Amino acid sequence: MPKQCTFSPEDWTVLSQYWYPVATVAEVTEKPIGIKLLDVHLVLYRANGKIIVARDLCLHRGVPLSMGWVEGDEIVCPYHGFRYGPEGNCTAIPAHPDAKISPRLCITIYPTAERYGLVWTSLAGEEENIPPLEAWDDEEYLNILPPFIDIAGSAGRQMEGFLDVAHFAWVHSESFADRNNAFVPSYKVDKTDYGLHVEYVSTVSNYGKSQQHLEPPGFKWLRVFDVYPPFAARLTVHFPNDGKLFILNCASPVSARQTRMFSPMARNFDKDAPIEDTYEFNLQIFNEDREMVENQKPEELPLDLQAEAHIAADKTSINYRQILRQMGLGENYTS
Repeated sequence: MPKQCTFSPEDWTVLSQYWYPVATVAEVTEKPIGIKLLDVHLVLYRANGKIIVARDLCLHRGVPLSMGWVEGDEIVCPYHGFRYGPEGNCTAIPAHPDAKISPRLCITIYPTAERYGLVWTSLAGEEENIPPLEAWDDEEYLNILPPFIDIAGSAGRQMEGFLDVAHFAWVHSESFADRNNAFVPSYKVDKTDYGLHVEYVSTVSNYGKSQQHLEPPGFKWLRVFDVYPPFAARLTVHFPNDGKLFILNCASPVSARQTRMFSPMARNFDKDAPIEDTYEFNLQIFNEDREMVENQKPEELPLDLQAEAHIAADKTSINYRQILRQMGLGENYTS
């Protein structure tokens, strides 16, 4: 565990077993960048074309390796020139070039995977558990990767907000919803081997305000949520004329109350529309959500179902909280 960890030891141990996106593939170059996941400082860089994720710490005098640079397949510490290879082993100590280097002088290297334009890693997980987004590899679909969004709130609260269908009319009345259409029809939640499957049908449009004239009269919108705990969910929105939009909501827990949100998308319609319009609409929606998440109290997501009031529309949220509790997260879970 990192020092000054914002999670309880029990929660950190559970969460460290899972895979999270930490950066876009495009932003990782030979120039090291520093990021944080579950309070652990990491350095990302390319070494001979391969993406490396390592602990951002030179073992000699504790300087962040993200301040250094890459030569060949080695990252160089800017303080005393220590070099570390792609497996983490120290390969050179310039002050003592002929000295035998202890094998203990080795930085931690984490596993990596590239999916949906994102770099994924895990701090302790052995088995890769990245949620699926099959449409990303389907030539019939346009791939879209909006810029990530930083949220001063917990990943659990953000995830629950993404799954919440009752807030559309109130939080998103400027972007796509209508406060005169706040009714939430009954829906069913199915538990699966991966998490939850939810199918929700309503008359709430998924078109932006400027495009709602395109909606056929009487059209019913089907939204399908597939939840992959702890912090990923795929939303499939069924549009008119067999259109489909997939959104993979990935809340990466920087710390207990800081979240970096990634949202790769794929759609089989409007493939020639300006991509900037999609970025702008996506940002508007998530900024509307962010205002709520950053002001919720308590900041943590209470897994004790007696801690907050619930209504029938909260069926998905209730099941999501129950799954997190079953995973071993604490009653007063803090992310």
